[in-house]
Order: sequence, then structure tokens, then C-alpha cells
Amino acid sequence: MKNVKVGVVGLGAIGERLIQGFMANEQTTVVAVVDTDRNRASSMAEKLGGINWYESHMDMLNSETLDLVYVAVPPKYHHKITVDVIEKGIHVLCEKPLANSVVEAKDMLVKAEEAGIIHAMNFPLNYSASANQFDKLVKEGYIGKVRRVELTMNFPQWPRFWQKNEWVAGREQGGFVLEVGVHFIQLTQRIFGAITHHFTQLELPTDSSKCETGVFASLELADGTPLIINGISQIAGEEKIAYTAYGTEGTLSLLNWSMLEGGKLGEEIKPIENEVDETSTLITNLVNALSGKDHKLYDFKAGYDAQVILEKLRNNE
Repeated sequence: MKNVKVGVVGLGAIGERLIQGFMANEQTTVVAVVDTDRNRASSMAEKLGGINWYESHMDMLNSETLDLVYVAVPPKYHHKITVDVIEKGIHVLCEKPLANSVVEAKDMLVKAEEAGIIHAMNFPLNYSASANQFDKLVKEGYIGKVRRVELTMNFPQWPRFWQKNEWVAGREQGGFVLEVGVHFIQLTQRIFGAITHHFTQLELPTDSSKCETGVFASLELADGTPLIINGISQIAGEEKIAYTAYGTEGTLSLLNWSMLEGGKLGEEIKPIENEVDETSTLITNLVNALSGKDHKLYDFKAGYDAQVILEKLRNNE
């Protein structure tokens, strides 16, 4: 495939970020954009050279010749828009989480597989040198036998300053468990296999429209190793996201998405330089998949598996 024609639905901060990636790749071109805010849609279309813009995704689907649609709208709209794309036989990339419920996620997975299209999720940690070095070191035995895995999420304020909108702050389809936690749920499933959920304790504000302000959850990896998720917002201090594996021979942490540190028993915890040369990106893998070449994509099955655990956490089970 010489050039992949991309349509983008949703022009928020995340959607705009990936648009830049599509435009930087010589084999992909954004040819149409959609947003319910007509000013935002027309402005982005102008920035991209005067391409077509729409307020309705169906108008775009009925008017444009597209190879791929990137769905970057809030979660409760994923199912409807993605199914419409699938029914047109167009390949699809969906933002995380896959849907706004397990039922919706399952339906999207089934329909995408039946249609025979390429279906992919935007889980960027899979293309991170630090995350892949973490995976490599764990599997090489750097920390010995894994004793515990912990995810800590501390947010002085939620939503974060760059992400101020109603849905991210809302209980229906927002919160840091959904927005941040889902990345590490999927990464854990990729590295360690299936996860079993035991219990969740959520701290919820009195306003039932607002998302959680705290979470503590006990889960288990496939081999019985404990997985602990501990998150809190509206606190003093700096934002911190730490994904840590404790083992019989050492400790290894992925900090704030991109920093890796660790140490052996009896040693100090120190930064670890990446030995993994991660040149693969989501977009290059999409191009490879569309061209029939080898690729490393994380599809709707990965999204569905993460959604199953995500909903148990969000529903205070």
C-alpha cells in the first residue's frame, strides 16, 4: 500500500497528538477529520492543508474513500462509531479503553473479526523503549522470581491541567482508573498473562456524577503472584505513576511512563539505561499490517481483555 488514507474522528488532545504522527509518516495521510465542534473541525482541517471536515462521522464515511479510521472520541461513543466503521469494511484504530462496557467491547471485537478488517488499539506503552526493556529484564530473570507487582498512581489534581473536560472528570466514562490504569492493565496482561480480580475499594465523592478519588484493588497474576493497584487524587505533592515488580533477586520499576530504575538485593535502586532500541511505532505497524507485512499491533482482543478487568475495578467489585 503506497499511501494510507486516514480519517480521524475526535480532535481532542489525544486525537491531535496522533494526527501529528500520521502526518509525519510518509506512508499515511489524514484526508478528513470529524468533530462535533465545527470550529475545531474546520480549524484542524485548515492546519492540515484544507482537507475535508465534518461534524458527523457518518457524513465522512459516506463521502470519503478511506483505508483507516482513527476513533478518538470519549469512551461512550466508541461502540457506535467503531461499529459504523466496521460495517463499511474500513480498517479501524480505536483509542483506549475499547468501549464503555464489557458488553460493548465484546460486540466490537466480534464484529471486527467477522468483518475481517484490521482492528487495533492505541496502547502506546507497547512501543515504549522503557516498557519493553522492563518486559525484557523481567523475562531474563533480572529480579528473579516475581513476588509482587504494584501499580501506584498519585495525582495532585484530576483531571490533569491539560485534560480539563467534563467526561474525564465524570464517573460514567472518566477517572484515572480508566484513563491511566487501563494502560498498565494491558501491559500486565501482555507481560505476565491473565489477571484474576479479587476485590476493589473505591473512594467516591458525594457528587455521583464525579469520578473516583481513590482506588485500592487486589488482583492476581496467572501464576498466583499478587497484583496491587493503589491510586489517589486531590492530594499534596507531585504526580507519580510507578509500575513496580518485586522479585526474589531485585526490584524493577517503570516510573512516569518512560523512566526505568532497579536494583539487586542489597544494592541501591538506580536508573537503568535502555538497551532496547525501540524504533517501531504504532503507525509504522499499522502501515505494515495494511501492507500485509509482519507487524506488532494490539488488537480489539487485547482491548477486550483489559476492559474485563477495568470494569471490575470501576464498578467497585
